[in-house]
Amino acid sequence: MTITITEIELSLVRLDLIHEFETSSHRKSHLDHIVVRATASDGTVGWGECASPSDPYYCSESTESCWYVLSEHLAPMVLGRPWEHPDDAAALTTRLSGNHFARAGLDMACWDLYGQARGETLSTLVGGTAERISAGVSLGIEPTVDALLAQVARHVGDGYRRVKLKCRPGWDLEPVRAVRAAFPGVALQVDANTGYRADSPEHLAALTALDDQGLLMIEQPFAEDDLLGHADLAARLDTPVCLDESITSPAVLATALHLGAADIVNIKVSRLGGIGPSVAVHDVCREAGIPVWCGGMHEFGIGRAANLAVASLPGFTLPSDVSGSDKYYRQDIVTPPIRATEGLVPVPDARPGLGVHVDESLIKANRLRHAVLKEG
Repeated sequence: MTITITEIELSLVRLDLIHEFETSSHRKSHLDHIVVRATASDGTVGWGECASPSDPYYCSESTESCWYVLSEHLAPMVLGRPWEHPDDAAALTTRLSGNHFARAGLDMACWDLYGQARGETLSTLVGGTAERISAGVSLGIEPTVDALLAQVARHVGDGYRRVKLKCRPGWDLEPVRAVRAAFPGVALQVDANTGYRADSPEHLAALTALDDQGLLMIEQPFAEDDLLGHADLAARLDTPVCLDESITSPAVLATALHLGAADIVNIKVSRLGGIGPSVAVHDVCREAGIPVWCGGMHEFGIGRAANLAVASLPGFTLPSDVSGSDKYYRQDIVTPPIRATEGLVPVPDARPGLGVHVDESLIKANRLRHAVLKEG
């Protein structure tokens, strides 16, 4: 069975967030993601989502860089060239360096086509076993502690089983203590998004002060390339240290594990460049006995469906960030919408491939830019 993509359509789609979201680097009120529509020679359509940040804060990629790489490099490398497995399609682009978010958007579309050709869902194709995924919520930095407590109360009331708080220097111990006091039984973790420095005594003191708050983990306190700093912190704390931005490939993961820099690993399909590398990282961690969980980039329904399929693998033992899309958006671009019930999100299975139907009318209604790329 071979698949040949003859047309790739890119749409830059904007969806407004229900509630503004702030991390250690910036605040956002909407998300602009690139939706990839890949048409095979038999007329089958596969969907992918490039969930890159609009600006290069989380990583070096941005919406603009991904649009350029997809349209000028990745699409021309794949169009008109037959492949049998999505990993073969990815191999067609190996001479391009990096650009994982751009790669992930096209990779999802290839896996969607592959699943439809085989009549199987993505979760089945990758070896997933779970039918529902335990979901947590990720809450941004709020103007006040009281505003944060109101957000926590709302989502705990909705049944979410874990709360992640964004933190940064100056917004760490006080909000964590307040949430822990108000919700003593909630599973709680923090995410610094590289906002601290390993060579700062003040930053180390702040992170160490969190050690008695009963946290599930402290996620990515230092810069993505500071594996030694993370290893030193992991040795200092009882609280597990989780790596996110640092883990960009199975090779980097191997280095981090060798150094003792990661007690837990956050797997993001977009950050790793697609489904195949995400499964590979999962497999290495499972073999090493390292717990993993599925992070998110506020994906629309397409990317969210891919995340859920990957999170159905047996090594994902901690609650994911893949909550219901209604937490973020009033109307998503897929049907049925992805919803959480009592903190559990079903793995989509409405059709083969990604398991969701994409509403093209909603893509067009929210589209900022559009391009069609064809073979030749």
